[in-house]
Amino acid sequence: MDDRDPASVPSHAIRILVCDDHRILTDAMASVIGRDGRFELVAPPVHTPQEAVERAAELRPDVVLMDVSFEQEMTGIDATREIRAAAPATAVIIMTTHRDDRLLVEAVEAGAAAYVSKTAGADDVLAAARAVADGEVLFDARELAAIMARVAKAREDDRAIDRSFERLTETERTILDLMIEGQANDEIAAALSVSASTVQTHVRNIVRKLGARSRAHAVAIAQGREPGGSS
Repeated sequence: MDDRDPASVPSHAIRILVCDDHRILTDAMASVIGRDGRFELVAPPVHTPQEAVERAAELRPDVVLMDVSFEQEMTGIDATREIRAAAPATAVIIMTTHRDDRLLVEAVEAGAAAYVSKTAGADDVLAAARAVADGEVLFDARELAAIMARVAKAREDDRAIDRSFERLTETERTILDLMIEGQANDEIAAALSVSASTVQTHVRNIVRKLGARSRAHAVAIAQGREPGGSS
């Protein structure tokens, strides 16, 4: 909670909860909010999404400023979904260091009311907080429709790739893993105690089943499909 005299906080002040695992950022936001009579911190900033869900359910702030990425399984998107379920009147602003179409769509699907870059100034963030507290949703409808169409196409492509991976045999999956590690056919053959020609046949099947143009393309598809990959 901020250290102002409660009597000095207007009854109409917008009540905010801040969640980010970068304490320098949360301290800075708390300082800015604490100096602006239009806003009130409902609690000291929290640093995990689980804490944000718990505090939001308990305190029902008007707005939660929510980071996306945390060093744990639960993300800011997950927390947004849970906050919206537990406190439907609370608006969530997703804050991130970079613009990402998939994250934006996931934020909208989770119920976020705005998506703000961490490079934005404090005045911009607080202006967004005022807007969403008044019931606005700060997504341009036309732009969002175009983004959602692109993401829907990318998701369908991912599902097609997943179906392709399901067609791989256990041996092909093992060989693909070794290909990702950078092993050549003769190295894979030695590791699996099979002939190089057998490995070559499996590699051709892997390339065909994944719809790849080459061995290197098959590896790129596999790497993009892994957590942290490009897809």
